[in-house]
Amino acid sequence: MFRPDPLIEVDRAISELRRGAGLRVYSGTTSVLMLATEAVSTDLLVLFAAQGVSTPRLVMTGTRANVLGIDKSDRSTCVVSAPDSLDAATIEYLANPLAAKAPQPKLSALIVNQATPLEMSCVKLAKLSRLLPAAVLVDCPETSEAFAVEASAIESYMKTAAHSLRIVSRARVPLEDAEHAQVVAFRPRDGGIEHLAIVVGELKTDAPVLIRMHSECFTGDLMGSLRCDCGNQLRGAISEIAKAGSGILLYLAQEGRGIGLVNKLRAYQLQDAGFDTVDANLQLGFDSDERDYLPAAQMLSLLGVSQVKLLTNNPLKVAALAKQGIDVVERVAHIFPSNEHNDGYLRTKAAKSGHMFNFEPKK
Repeated sequence: MFRPDPLIEVDRAISELRRGAGLRVYSGTTSVLMLATEAVSTDLLVLFAAQGVSTPRLVMTGTRANVLGIDKSDRSTCVVSAPDSLDAATIEYLANPLAAKAPQPKLSALIVNQATPLEMSCVKLAKLSRLLPAAVLVDCPETSEAFAVEASAIESYMKTAAHSLRIVSRARVPLEDAEHAQVVAFRPRDGGIEHLAIVVGELKTDAPVLIRMHSECFTGDLMGSLRCDCGNQLRGAISEIAKAGSGILLYLAQEGRGIGLVNKLRAYQLQDAGFDTVDANLQLGFDSDERDYLPAAQMLSLLGVSQVKLLTNNPLKVAALAKQGIDVVERVAHIFPSNEHNDGYLRTKAAKSGHMFNFEPKK
């Protein structure tokens, strides 16, 4: 039987989830129907449950379960069920910290268990879809007519997509602070979202190359948001690379530390309610940083770069890039003044994420 490319299979599954459709996730002879929690409504939940052979259950990250107080173990992923059945209002309350105000469900009646590897793959698929990291599941037969994706394809997607990156176009683009620059576009084999490299000057790959790994930030890079320092870091890095004579800025499609723009805006709502930048991500059920730097390593490899001087304040970036086989010979500080809107954000990154900033104690 013909089977599509696993990358394309997962890419279509992402599309199905984002448009609110259910799909079948399977491993061996075991199958579940999966529906993104953001699609759940009372009527749809009834129709969804009728297609399965079990009552609906919710699979979610242990991080989200921890902040709800329904599970204090160290499980990475857990399954939540109820003695009768979960209703749409309870599912929304459990999955979405910004759910409309409603009577709190009786949390003590919920049953929390360790997720199976198949159920863990469903949460990973929700993350790949840039949706809230939770899903409603029901068991189903292999004969279900829903679009199907194999759990192993989901698990290997990020690595396979990164290794399949290829240069698909490049063009000279003179920039305000770097007249001799070109933009190089990299695309994975499934036709997914492209990553970009801004190459400044003539690279000398026989010596360490000055680079910056910059995660896209719509609000900071394009709108000049004062909530973060991304815009300053982007333009400042291009300027520093130009002054050095040559180098690369990798512009990675990993908005919001890897959670996507919509979830980043949700995190901003939570920050306005009193959570800091790290805790806001945890409230949503994400890790504090969901980024993967394998695409960056593959891009550098395709550009012939194996040794770098890395513009960053984040030691985790140094370790992550080195783990992927890139020799980071030097970390170059990349610090900009804070403002009244992002001072707390930067202090949190220093205190909780290990970013190397020099802050005066707050008075």
